[in-house]
Amino acid sequence: MSFAKAQDLLRLAQMAASRRGGVSLEDISAEFDVSHRTAQRMTEALEATFVNVSTVDDAERRRYWRMDAPLPDRLQPRQETAIEALEIAARTARDEGRIRHSRALEDLRDGLLARLNPRDALRSEADAEAVLAGLGQVTRPGPTVTLKPAVTDAVIEALRGPFRLRVCYGAQGAAPRVIEPHGMLLGHRTYLVARQPARGEDILNFRMDRIHEAEVLNESFQPASGFSLEAYAAQAFGVYQDPEQYGEVVWRFTPEAAERAAEFRFHPTQVVEPQDDGSLIVRFKAAGWLEMAWHLYQWGDKVDVLAPAGLRELIAGHQRSDFDALP
Repeated sequence: MSFAKAQDLLRLAQMAASRRGGVSLEDISAEFDVSHRTAQRMTEALEATFVNVSTVDDAERRRYWRMDAPLPDRLQPRQETAIEALEIAARTARDEGRIRHSRALEDLRDGLLARLNPRDALRSEADAEAVLAGLGQVTRPGPTVTLKPAVTDAVIEALRGPFRLRVCYGAQGAAPRVIEPHGMLLGHRTYLVARQPARGEDILNFRMDRIHEAEVLNESFQPASGFSLEAYAAQAFGVYQDPEQYGEVVWRFTPEAAERAAEFRFHPTQVVEPQDDGSLIVRFKAAGWLEMAWHLYQWGDKVDVLAPAGLRELIAGHQRSDFDALP
């Protein structure tokens, strides 16, 4: 649907909501300066878009379309997509151990369904389930890290404050430590980004799966001045932070791999430079050479590291030529 047609549909919905008797095809033709057939198509779009449209025929058998809801709620777009989005978000939160978020999203979904009449609620649920059944989650090889819901809940509560956390981290029986949470990094592993006052002002990463217990303390703190989780995360290629490795990264993909590499977003700050010979150069600034090496291995001998020298040495001798496909 074009933008102009969408505007016309909203105008029609407002007419049907504001006129006690509704709108007829003649009203629509006159208001929008369209033919009788186009007016019919507009009423079909109105019924397909909103759940609370009803029709009534007068004594002369003229049909009127109106919105059957209290004035503030008359414009009610169909909710299948919203229900699908909330269910997908709830499942993702549940898989990541964020049980509190999962339950809140499920409550929003249920509240949305409760506002619909029974017929439309059943239809919306059925349509959403049909879409959800067709969405599969790709299972990546390797171990799956399980997070403790109680720990995740405590971290989220502490971030709201912000409040300090007392955690048991690392080996079983390790002495508790007090940390000041600044955010969470979600990836192949989930990390808590925090400052540990006993170790200074540096921002550190704590693996969430290695936090055995977490208790929110009734102690607020002042977050690090100017700290941005987005900027902090961008300093790394993956999640590993190493100030000594941070610097410019330059990769050259061969002409055979250039088109495929151009589809990737390797880093938020990347700059892509197509070359005259068909190759592709990608530049960005980050740390984490080991995680870069893990990724570059998938490209075999179709990528060269121009910088930094340390990364180039790390992958030397490990670039295979016999891979059947590119990532």
